[in-house]
Amino acid sequence: MTKKFLIIFALWLLSILFTAIWTFENPEKIEKIKSYFKKKQKVQVEAVVDDGQKFIANSFSIEVNKVLDFNDKTAFVIYNEFNDAFDQKKLEIYTQNGTLIQNLKSKKINLPKHFTLQRNGGVKTIISFNKKKIALISSSEKNCFFASLFLINDQKELFRSNCLPEVAKNNDFNGLGSSNVHLGDKILFSLGTPEKHASKNSTLAQLDNSKFGKILEIDKNNLNNSINSDSELKIETFSKGHRVPQGLTILRDSIFNVEHGPKGGDELNKVIKGKNYGWPNVSYGTNYLKDNGGDGSSFKINHEKNNFEEPLFAFVPSVGISSLNNCPKVLKQYYEKDCLMALSLYGNNLRKGHSIIIFLLSENLNKVESIEKIQLGNLILRHFVTNNENVLYEDKNGNIYISADKKGIFRLSFKDFR
Repeated sequence: MTKKFLIIFALWLLSILFTAIWTFENPEKIEKIKSYFKKKQKVQVEAVVDDGQKFIANSFSIEVNKVLDFNDKTAFVIYNEFNDAFDQKKLEIYTQNGTLIQNLKSKKINLPKHFTLQRNGGVKTIISFNKKKIALISSSEKNCFFASLFLINDQKELFRSNCLPEVAKNNDFNGLGSSNVHLGDKILFSLGTPEKHASKNSTLAQLDNSKFGKILEIDKNNLNNSINSDSELKIETFSKGHRVPQGLTILRDSIFNVEHGPKGGDELNKVIKGKNYGWPNVSYGTNYLKDNGGDGSSFKINHEKNNFEEPLFAFVPSVGISSLNNCPKVLKQYYEKDCLMALSLYGNNLRKGHSIIIFLLSENLNKVESIEKIQLGNLILRHFVTNNENVLYEDKNGNIYISADKKGIFRLSFKDFR
C-alpha cells in the first residue's frame, strides 16, 4: 500500500513539475488557451435598482446609481432615443469579449477566427454606419498580432493592419484604441501603439506607412463602396504621434482626444489635421521602471521646441484616462463655458483614478482654464453611454450614464448646485 502510494505521489509530483515547466516555456500557448475559454464565457446581465451613493464635488454633488449589472468590459454603449425616460432594455452594449447585450439578453457576436483576447485583446470600439456595425478588433494568426476592422453582420474584413514588430509578450492590446466620432462625411477613429512600455511598437506612431499611433480618417462614400463591393477601404492619417488615444469627441467643430502616457503623461489634446503629437519622441511621462518591463528612462519634455504639438494638459502622475465627451447640459448651463468631461480607470498610488474629470476651456478652445477631478468610489470607468455617433446620451431628467469594468452601467445625476 505504501509503495503504491509513493508511486502515485511521485507521478502526481512529476505531472505538476512538467506542467509548471511547460507553462513557463510556452506562455503564448497558455495565452491562446485562456483566450479560447474567455471567448466562450457568457456575459450575465441583470437590471438592478440600488440606493446609490452621493459624491461631493466642488460646487455640486453627483448621485451614482447602478442600473444594469454585467461582468465584462465595454467596447461601446449605445442609446439612440434622446430625452426620453431611460429604459435598460433600449441599451445596445458591445463588450470586449465579443458579446452584444440587447433587451437585457446577451449573445455572442460572430467574429472571425483570428479575433483574440490574448494580450488584453478584444473588441475595442464599434463604428456605426448605415445601420451596419463595424468592430475594431485585436487579432492573431500564427506569430502575427494585428488589428482589423470587421463588418459584423456581413462577415467581411474591411481592413487589416501589418503585423506588430514586437515579440508577443511585449504587445498589449489595451493600447489599441477605444473611440470613434462622425465628422460630416468622415469618420475618425483611434488606433494606438499596443504596448505597456516603450518598444518597437512605439516607433510606429511616427511612421507614415503604419496605421498605429494615429487618429485615422475614413471617407463615408468610400466606406459605403467598400461595404457593397470589393473596392479597397482607404484609411487616411488625420494626425500622428499618439500613444494610446482612447477618447475622442467634437466640440464646436474642433476635435479633442485623451490618451494614456507611459508612466505619467496622460494627455488632453486638441487634434488638428496633419499635426504630429510627438510619441515616442516626447512625453511628460517617463518609461515604466524595470519591475514593470521598462528601463525607467525619461523622454524629451518640450513638445514645441522639438516641432511637435503640445498637449492642452498632461497629468503627472497619470490618472488612467479613458473616455472623453462633451459635458451634459446641466454643467454647461452652470459653468457658462465650453466644457469637456473624461473618465478614468485605475490611476495609481500617487493619483487615484476611478473618477470623472471636468475640463473648462477658454473661448478659443486653446487653453484649459480649470480641471476638477471627482472620484466615484472604486469604479473603473470605461465609456459614456452615447448614440451611434458618440454623442453623449442624456435622459429627460438630464442624467447621463457610464460603464464601469465588470460592474455594469451607472446613472449619474448632478444635484445640489451652489
